[in-house]
Amino acid sequence: ASDLLWTPSSDVAAAEANLYLPDVGMPVIPTCGNASPAAAAGGGSGYDQHRPKTPPPDLPSLLLDSRIVYLGMPLVPAVTELIVAELLYMQYTDKFKPVYLYINSTGCSRADGEPVGFETEATAIYDTMAYIGNEIHTVGVGVAVGQACMLLSAGTKGKRYMLPHATAMLQQPRVPSTGQRQAVELYIKWKEVLRMKKTYLDILSRTTGHSLDKLDQDMLRPLYMQPKDALAYGIIDKILTKEEKGIDTVKSGNVWDKDAGLVQPQQ
Repeated sequence: ASDLLWTPSSDVAAAEANLYLPDVGMPVIPTCGNASPAAAAGGGSGYDQHRPKTPPPDLPSLLLDSRIVYLGMPLVPAVTELIVAELLYMQYTDKFKPVYLYINSTGCSRADGEPVGFETEATAIYDTMAYIGNEIHTVGVGVAVGQACMLLSAGTKGKRYMLPHATAMLQQPRVPSTGQRQAVELYIKWKEVLRMKKTYLDILSRTTGHSLDKLDQDMLRPLYMQPKDALAYGIIDKILTKEEKGIDTVKSGNVWDKDAGLVQPQQ
């Protein structure tokens, strides 16, 4: 009889064995309600008691609240759209308080020099900086190459900074490949590149005080500048240290929780 299948002798035995039999039914598994097992065991009401009314603030929102714009990617359309929108929003919220533009960008090209965007991405940001009327404090962190270096120099005079180990570099404008075209189209493109280069030099001449000829000669080859070199060249006005203020007042943690609708813990 040892090879026969064992079956429970009663409903109680089936429930104890945790077996499902059609004529006996499924054993009942106890539940803890909406609370987590730990909360149920401790008598609490679970996570719902401390669930925020709105999502917690993300990092860009924290920076935006401190009036910081961080340019940390090459200048492509999506990046330009965000930077311009943030500048316009900050002018809308307060047209008198300064804006802090932190720059760590290779401009309109990648780190290997391959173009990824048009020069107009930089001029769109530059024109918006001039349009909003707020003071623009520019801070170079990491690298500021080409058009990004131009934006670094375009801050309010006296409010242009670099961190001690940042690097700036001026170079000739670069144009993405246009593929095979007719000779007349190449000629038209060549004229447009020269026009963009002249615009680039005009802006740098206004921001640094150098002549167009000097800038043109200096940029025949990449011109790398450490903070002291950029200070002497007129790209920046000061090397930013811990004692220099490069950020607006930051909200405390409790103020952020309150503004975000987070439930304050009971004392």
